[in-house]
Amino acid sequence: MTLRLAHFSDVHLTVKALGWRRRDLMSKQITGYVNVRLLGRGARFKHAPRIVELLRQEFISRGYDHLIFSGDATKLAFEREFANAAERLGVNDPAQPPGIAVPGNHDFYTRDARDRRLFDVHFKPWLTGHRIDDHVYPFAQRAGHAWLIAVNSSTPNWWTFDASGMMGPEQLARLRTLCSTLDGGPRIMVTHYPLRAPNRKPERRSHRLRDHAAAMTTAKDCGISLWLHGHIHKPYYLDVGPDLPFPTISSGSCTQTGRWCYNDYTLNGHHLQVVQRKYDILQHAFTDGMHAELQLPA
Repeated sequence: MTLRLAHFSDVHLTVKALGWRRRDLMSKQITGYVNVRLLGRGARFKHAPRIVELLRQEFISRGYDHLIFSGDATKLAFEREFANAAERLGVNDPAQPPGIAVPGNHDFYTRDARDRRLFDVHFKPWLTGHRIDDHVYPFAQRAGHAWLIAVNSSTPNWWTFDASGMMGPEQLARLRTLCSTLDGGPRIMVTHYPLRAPNRKPERRSHRLRDHAAAMTTAKDCGISLWLHGHIHKPYYLDVGPDLPFPTISSGSCTQTGRWCYNDYTLNGHHLQVVQRKYDILQHAFTDGMHAELQLPA
């Protein structure tokens, strides 16, 4: 009962020709574009295509059973960005292990991107699984002896400064129903937003999961053993404590300069070994970084 998993997040890939439409000029994408092109955000991810190319080699060569992507494939949620990200990440590549994915807040940057289901269309091979109705989320995939459960925590927000998210009561109700249909094995939730920041407290209001309390209660009732997420671009993990009924792990950003890394997991039963794979720009290679061991709740 050994399962190998690769968890990566927040790649923020983009293209030069975004495909602007007239309606986009009245959207949040304008301020986002200024942030990317003029205020430095784009420069922090200038090596992203090269790193993702190397990352795909890791997916194939390191013997992973399953890939886990916790969101933010794009910068501004243009359709050309989604198509580019799906191609670069090998979503349709049969040589890679199967994958599971959830959208990040940048993939739901506008209501138009959400309503056109751009993430769902381009990442469809990584969105297959057990569902209880016609809604895309939540869904569950069997990976070895474990269940990977994808929950969407991203919402389009109007205000430029608002990067918060929400699962919503209807999706949480569907999550309870879905979990009641699953058989044994560790249950690993995959979502974009964290429950807690590295200080074990909720994030600031403009960046947090707005219904974090309801989400944690539902996850606990559903027997979740581990919460995997992105959103915060630095890697960290929080073990079980009075404030957390299960561990949570942020993989950090795979492509942000100076923080670039992903996580390698080996799950034996309920025992989890975590190895951070950190990018070395001088060697153009991923090397082992932080190690941790966690015992997941049964």
